[in-house]
Amino acid sequence: MSSERRALDPGKEATMNRTGGDLVARMLRAEDVEVVFGIVDGSYYGLSEGLRREGIRLVSPRHETSAAHMAGAYARLTGKLGVCIASNGPGAANVLPGVAVENGEGNRVLLLTSWRRSPIVGPDRGGTYQYFDQVGVMRPMTKWSGAARSFERVPEALRRAFRRSFEGRPGVVHVTIPEDVLNGSYDADPPILTPAQYRRTEPLASSQDAVRRAAELLSNAEQPLLQVGSGVVHAGAGALVEELARTLCAPITTSWGGRSAVDERLANKIPMLPPLIDEVRSQADVVLALGTRFGETDWWGKPPYWGDAESQRVIQVDCDGEILGLNRPLELGVLADVARFSESLLAALKDLEMEGLDVRQARLDDWSQRVGDLRTFLRSAAQDEDAEPLHSAFVPLVCREFFPDDAILVIDGGNTAVWTNLYHEHRSAGGLLSTFKFGMLGAGPGQAVGAKVACPDRPVYAILGDGAMGMHLQEIETAVRNQLRIVFLVLCDRQWGMVKFSQSMALDPETMTEQRSLPPGATLNTDFSEIRFDDLARSMGAHGERVPRARDLRPALERCVASGSPAVVHVDVDPVAHLWAPGLDVFKKMHLEPEA
Repeated sequence: MSSERRALDPGKEATMNRTGGDLVARMLRAEDVEVVFGIVDGSYYGLSEGLRREGIRLVSPRHETSAAHMAGAYARLTGKLGVCIASNGPGAANVLPGVAVENGEGNRVLLLTSWRRSPIVGPDRGGTYQYFDQVGVMRPMTKWSGAARSFERVPEALRRAFRRSFEGRPGVVHVTIPEDVLNGSYDADPPILTPAQYRRTEPLASSQDAVRRAAELLSNAEQPLLQVGSGVVHAGAGALVEELARTLCAPITTSWGGRSAVDERLANKIPMLPPLIDEVRSQADVVLALGTRFGETDWWGKPPYWGDAESQRVIQVDCDGEILGLNRPLELGVLADVARFSESLLAALKDLEMEGLDVRQARLDDWSQRVGDLRTFLRSAAQDEDAEPLHSAFVPLVCREFFPDDAILVIDGGNTAVWTNLYHEHRSAGGLLSTFKFGMLGAGPGQAVGAKVACPDRPVYAILGDGAMGMHLQEIETAVRNQLRIVFLVLCDRQWGMVKFSQSMALDPETMTEQRSLPPGATLNTDFSEIRFDDLARSMGAHGERVPRARDLRPALERCVASGSPAVVHVDVDPVAHLWAPGLDVFKKMHLEPEA
């Protein structure tokens, strides 16, 4: 019997030599990988068997793109490496959207793909079955993409991927291995090194001089500000940032991706509500930017949303040197882990005397009052609990009251994401998932599964638009099969709401303003037929509910939780009110370059 056949025969497990897949599994275990997401395939039988022997759980979705989203959510919530797998050719093609999203979101994911047998990969002979240049296609979409074309090169390729994964801003790394290498049996037994033997394992520390200069700038500032990005989430530095804000009596603003870093009930936290957030940012004289890039959703750090470079000094701290000063001139750029830097900065601030803290606190108290007034105004939209269909604002408000503070919320959709982000009050570290950079529809079901696998003891619920849920609704079955008690709330307006609103305003803004909608058929391909998501859920073995009125929502959620199984709530929302998601004008302005 050949070595390859011996590796593919489970009856020979006790006597067979090491397979390439077994080597990969042992290296994953050394990196403390406990879960892998992906669809089982014969081209990496050696890997799936290796995972089983190493005690690494394999969670299998219904689509490879969902595997990438599961791995990304898992990584973001645990701080560990998220791992997903895809088979050669079509499996690798299916995972591409997830790769683009998770790399863009900055989630630490390793994608492993199988490849056709080594003698026929690269270059293509012409007509090779289920083959394309997986390494080349993945390269511009990832932090690094490479191949291990032989058993001997597997350790080198994986170690390089691990090393790149933990350097700088997190993202996706990709390694592809031919199927004959993964499944083949080998006499060699390469040593399994510990991570410290081939990559940095200690966070980057800043110089004491940089810490001292930052402390002096902030202590002498009149109106300091902390701008927080997703780097704070990845570093688990939310509590340190909150302590810094209290020490400095400074407000905290965040990027979209950094929102889950701090408790939004803090008096220091300024929510993403214009015009208040623009006022706070533009009036600050010293900005401490932690793990954030000043991207487009933060107006590139430009006036009038921020202060001009002459009057507003910026201290930027990031683990990725390419980000420092990229979009905004700096007073001080610091290459460091934001958690390590924040610890050192807190210690330095305790040795300094700060004047004007009472003035800073009075300003914070005023802003906090205005935040409360804005939230009260927003809640006024959700008044009629008997209206049928219900107003979209009720869903995040009722969910916030129903689910505990440590619950994890996944947001997915267009207008649904706008309504939910605006009305949801975040309270626990890392408990908010979405595609903040990509705005990718359909990622939510996979993210919810990954979140529940990562945090089995925390409640997980997802608020999704019916368009978004329609893209990957098959992952309800994945939740059922894996006994993951997730509650999916699908806001159903039977339309591509954000697209329909844009078309309507372009076609007839006067009628839209006066009547809030255009006659049926006025827009192009923006409406679709209803999917009964509650019935669909029951067909997959989940619990299903349909809610037409706000007062019915909490009892439905109680039944969902009591069912002990994954659950789907089909929520009928007012399609006209849903079109008019608040803040869409700000969203449109964001796509324009600020004048200065």
